[in-house]
Amino acid sequence: MKETKDLRLAVLIDADNIPYANIKGMLEEITRFGTPTIKRIYGDWTKPTVSGWKPALLHHAITPVQQYSYTTGKNATDAAMIIDAMDILHTNKVDGFCIVSSDSDFTRLATRLRESGKLVIGIGEKKTPSPFIVACDKFIYIEIISEEIQPEVKTNTSAGKNRSYDKLDKDFIRLLKHTVTDLADDDGWAFLAEVGSLIIKKKPDFDPRNYGFTKLTPLIKSLTQQFEIDERNVEKSHIKHIYVRSK
Repeated sequence: MKETKDLRLAVLIDADNIPYANIKGMLEEITRFGTPTIKRIYGDWTKPTVSGWKPALLHHAITPVQQYSYTTGKNATDAAMIIDAMDILHTNKVDGFCIVSSDSDFTRLATRLRESGKLVIGIGEKKTPSPFIVACDKFIYIEIISEEIQPEVKTNTSAGKNRSYDKLDKDFIRLLKHTVTDLADDDGWAFLAEVGSLIIKKKPDFDPRNYGFTKLTPLIKSLTQQFEIDERNVEKSHIKHIYVRSK
């Protein structure tokens, strides 16, 4: 996915389903994709369960939206977020939305926003149901935002035992190989940046950090039995373009 700081983003946070501890990291992550011009958080602020959010709101200039729980078992917060998102959509003042929640109730909202041509980024815990994840253009797990990934990690085998990283299993490697094939030239080489973008379209929650790597390049380099890498110098530049080919 192409990252840009020119996009205007509306950040809508579900205080009932997201831990407050990593709010700073979440906002920093969002700025990789654009500028948060609207930041709102929804919850019943009379309840002690969301009291931990309050100190962060002023510090990060997040507007709290009070939503009383009128009926037990009904999530009024979800309804308020959905209504606000549609109101913001129709003002056409933003280019995309960041929905911060682990609740599958936002699946239809994400789909509707994308139908209107808006970028939709989801942020939630790993317990987030798959329907909401795949309804987003990009989905980021909160767990990886706060973790410090070591650049020198060559394989996630030992790290995974300690940090619960996802495994580079046969299904994921198959996805990588098919994606490389989809983009490969006549010699089998594919531009790695394009590979990364296409993988996200196929698997919105893909992130090298899920597997213990800072970037896609070291992840691919760790799979020496499946792929080979070609680093090509760009003329009159110190930049290198990286290409990958299946073995």
